[in-house]
Amino acid sequence: QVQLVESGGGLVQAGGSLRLSCAASAGIFTIGSMGWYRQTPGKQRDLVATITSGADTNYADSVKGRFTISRDNAKKTVYLQMNSLKPEDTAIYYCNADRLGTNKGPMYDLWGQGTQVTVSS
Repeated sequence: QVQLVESGGGLVQAGGSLRLSCAASAGIFTIGSMGWYRQTPGKQRDLVATITSGADTNYADSVKGRFTISRDNAKKTVYLQMNSLKPEDTAIYYCNADRLGTNKGPMYDLWGQGTQVTVSS
């Protein structure tokens, strides 16, 4: 099954760090831009950070200087290093890939299942 699988979420105190990972399953051969988004109950899903296949990055203003997105194309994995976490960073974090080449043909706008990040004050 073609999918993105996130890991690394959890509970951390304010000021702490977490590293999220998102791995593409077998059957995914190429990936365009990848990104992390987050969502809290009753609110829309917001962009956190994106990275192109050429490693150009973009960040939401609220996380600039604290979060770093990176990718390992050989491992088909994208990471989000989150430092200096704040209670307002609490959310479900979702991984996204905009374009993929797969064994089922091209796919677009694939989402992972999400991973919970909770920052206590």
